[in-house]
Amino acid sequence: MSCRRPTDRRPAARFLIVQTGSTLPAVRARHGDFPDWFRSGVGLHRRDVDVVRAHAGERVPDPRAYAAAIVTGSPAMVSERLAWSEATAAWLRDAIAHGLPILGVCYGHQLLAHALGGRVDYHASGREIGTVDIQRLAASDDDALLAAAPARFVAHASHQQSVLELPDGAVVLARSAHDPHHAVRYAPRVWGLQFHPEFSVEIMRGYLRGRPRAANGDCPAGCCPAREHAPAPAARRLLRRFRSIALANA
Repeated sequence: MSCRRPTDRRPAARFLIVQTGSTLPAVRARHGDFPDWFRSGVGLHRRDVDVVRAHAGERVPDPRAYAAAIVTGSPAMVSERLAWSEATAAWLRDAIAHGLPILGVCYGHQLLAHALGGRVDYHASGREIGTVDIQRLAASDDDALLAAAPARFVAHASHQQSVLELPDGAVVLARSAHDPHHAVRYAPRVWGLQFHPEFSVEIMRGYLRGRPRAANGDCPAGCCPAREHAPAPAARRLLRRFRSIALANA
């Protein structure tokens, strides 16, 4: 892995990536793994990022040592309530209490909802996969992360589970035809994105190749296989925007 592991002393501007799983083996062989994509998308040097492999049982460090945290996607399911996942959910509650800026993506988004009292489970319409249309909602007009995004944009997605019930106080910022909770603000400077801003076109292509039924058009409403290779620059810009928000308060 190209990112550094936690050390005993960390500058206040360090970012923490909480890794909750790994990508498909074929995708990893060509493009690296989740932490590599986030580091690149956020625009961080390797020396400024710590990675903790929560899914492998590594302890997530004190949130007060960091400027911000990113929680990755995972092939695991939040509804399984695995021991490492529940421990990470407890850490998220503590980190939110300390005011740490957090961005949860896919599994990370769902884990935030679960940690705060929401409900996560399989979506009744099945998997959403491909380059999908995202609609920004009125509640996002004054949101620090989403306000600058276009009213409609495309983003890459691949998920079976969704946030089915929001925790108290959560604000929905964006949706797709398939999933009404694609972007959620859970607390001040704490966001969840169901879509993947860190995915490139090539990574999305790799996921569709790894899911042959979806690549052949066997996917639910909301999946757009005809546009599976479409660039998603507006979604990707959210990563740099999150960095700016975090560093402004570091």
